[in-house]
Parts: sequence; C-alpha cells; structure tokens
Amino acid sequence: MATKIEDSDVLIIGGGAAGLSVAARLRRIAPQLGVSVLEPSQRHFYQPLWTLVGAGVLAKERTVRPQASVIPRGVRWIQDPADELDPDNNQVVTAGGRHLPYRFLVVAPGIQIDWDSIPGLPAGIASGPVASNWSYDTVDKTWELLRGFKGGTALFTLPATPIKCPGAAQKIMYLADDHFRRTGVRDRAQIIFASAAGGIFGVPKYARTLNGVLARKGIETLFRHNLVEVRSEKQEAVVESLDSGERKRIHFDLLHVAPPQSAPDFVKRSSLSGAGGWVELHKHTLQHVRWPNVFGLGDASDLPTAKTGAAVRHQALVVAANVAAAAASRPLPARYDGYTACPVVTGYGRLVMAEFDYELRPRESFPFDQSKERFSMYLVKRYGLPLLYWQGMLRGRALGAERTILSHSKPALASAGIAVGSEEARQEGKS
Repeated sequence: MATKIEDSDVLIIGGGAAGLSVAARLRRIAPQLGVSVLEPSQRHFYQPLWTLVGAGVLAKERTVRPQASVIPRGVRWIQDPADELDPDNNQVVTAGGRHLPYRFLVVAPGIQIDWDSIPGLPAGIASGPVASNWSYDTVDKTWELLRGFKGGTALFTLPATPIKCPGAAQKIMYLADDHFRRTGVRDRAQIIFASAAGGIFGVPKYARTLNGVLARKGIETLFRHNLVEVRSEKQEAVVESLDSGERKRIHFDLLHVAPPQSAPDFVKRSSLSGAGGWVELHKHTLQHVRWPNVFGLGDASDLPTAKTGAAVRHQALVVAANVAAAAASRPLPARYDGYTACPVVTGYGRLVMAEFDYELRPRESFPFDQSKERFSMYLVKRYGLPLLYWQGMLRGRALGAERTILSHSKPALASAGIAVGSEEARQEGKS
C-alpha cells in the first residue's frame, strides 16, 4: 500500500549540486517555506575534481562526503528514488511507493550515464585497458592505466549526446600527454581524440588557444566521429562518422571514454520532458513551459548551455528567487542568461578558464585574458573552486559572496593552506 506523508511547500528532486544549492538558498531567502529533498544516495560527490583524480593528483576519497553532512539545516531529506512525476496532481511517486504532494516542484535529478549504450564498454572497463573519469567507481582506473602506459595508441573520446562537463573529455587527454612526457614514453605514443563535436571548443576565443594546445602536444583529432563499439579483447574501438556513416576501427593500448548520457528514465517517461527526454524549461526563468508551479535546473534540463557546476551555481539562484516569488504570488524577478564555465586543464599546472553565456560570448570573472593558459587558474580549480562549492554553493550563498572566492584567489587558497606561487603548489601532480 502506498504511504502518504505530509505535503511539501517545495519538493526538490535531487540532492546533488543543483538540488542542494536551491534548497540552501531557499532556506536563506524564504525560511517560511517547507523544503524537502528527494535523494536516495548516501554519498555526495564533488565531481569536477575527478579529472585530477584520474591524472594522479589526488585520491578520489578527497571528493566525497556523507550526504547527511551536506543537507541544509531545516530541510527534510527523503531517502528514496523518484519513480513517477505526476504534475497534473502535484505529486511525485517514489520507488518505495510513497506519494509526495507539493505546492512547487524543482526537478534537479542530474544526468544518467548510459554505459550499456556502447556495446563492449562495460566489459572493457571491467577487464580491459579502458577507463572513464565519469564515475567514482571507475576514475582511479584512469590513473592506473596512465601510470602503466609504456607506449602505443592512447584514444580519448567524446560522445554525440549531451554530457556533464563535456570539456573533461579533453582535459584528461592533455594531462596524459604531460604524464607521458614526464615518464619518457611520449615519443612512443600516439594520442588521438575522437570527438562527435565539430571542433575542439564552441567559443572561438577559447578554441584558438586549445587548437594551439593540440598542435603543441601533437594530438591527432577525428572530429564528427562517435564511438559506437569497444572490442576490448582485441583492443579495438569502432568509431562512426556523423557525416558519412562510415565506420573505422582504431587499435588502442589505452582508451578513455566519455560515456553517452541522458536524462534519468523517470524524467524521460514523464509529461515534463520534451525533445530528447530533457525537462522542458523557459531558458531565462527556468520555469516549466507548461506547469507554472514546476521549475528545473542542472543536467536533466533542456537549457541550451553546457552542463557544468558553474552553470548550476547561477541557475540555482534564479530558481530559488523565482520559486520564492511564485510562492508569494509575485512576478518572477530573476533571469538566467546561460552563463556557464569550463576550467579546461591543459596540463599539470596550466588551465584555460572559459566562461560564456547562451550567445557564446565570453563572460569572464578576472581582469585578464582568460583564454591564456595560466598557473593561477589551475590553482583556482584545484583549491578555490572546491572551497566555493562546499562553503558557497551548498550553503546557499549569493553570487557576491562566491565571486569573492573566485576573484580573490590568494585568500581562498590561503584558507586551503596553499600559498600562490609556492613550490608545493607548483609540484602539484608531479608525483
């Protein structure tokens, strides 16, 4: 028998970066609203550091905390997966059979990794020279393979589907190149990037720099090519041209895969989804296009911008402000302009801090040209951004407070015990 529990003023599906940021912000600006978070996981991950975990910079255990420790005070945590979205009746049905009524719903469940959609990929990760930084359970295998690489072909891929942090597919490739040079095997290595995208980056200002990185590192590219099969027993990958449909086989000695991804199945089969199964939102207000008491953000949405934590940081403030206004029967005051960011690590100690909006216009936070590779920006990613995440986003702080962390990297890094320019920091990742 289904169990009924008390109503929520605001029910948030998802206890990741998006859901918790909205919950924490609502507790600050509208404490009169009862907020519940529906999230089954017992662990909370800071996923942007997984690129550095895969490159041997730090242990993956540094990226995880108990979920209970990050649930905002005053927010009810419902530990059950969502199974059915029923906006006509203002309720969500859980996998455990509970019916959860709400006044307002925020859909922020994150993204689904579709490992099985590439034949041979799960088996290759389990037992072959195949790795992926897109999972806590697989990220340490990337470093294992990089450390053991003695030469041959290292293949890196980006799929044809939208994915969270698409830039991460190339970041680990640049770090691999650096590592191979340090260990003396780069002259015996061929590095190939098979990407379903049409180029290395969508914003011309940053693409110019990254094309230069590819040339400097001698990395071969196969753009508009999608990985469709992994034959790990033969150490062979099959990629398909998105233009001609022609398929080619590539031998590999190391394969790193950015896996295909999609909205969670319960979202895809709901009436809240649109084209491709993503939650349909007004791209500026983040309100659902058909149900005015439903809002959404993050990786499961159809917003036409890169799926990154930086995008979520801005989206969460918009959603919280607009939900609070809607609950008080006021006009929606906040608008989202598509801001997102991709800190592209181009090597140990080097990073391009790409920031842009819906129109692919740079939206830079620092008073210098962020398209240049910089050591200071690497430090911001390694130390400043995690501090911003745990102390800013997940505590519902406004962008003014978070920008203080971003735009004053020395105090932020000092809080983490790192002096900018120190030899300790410069040696990051060399062991």
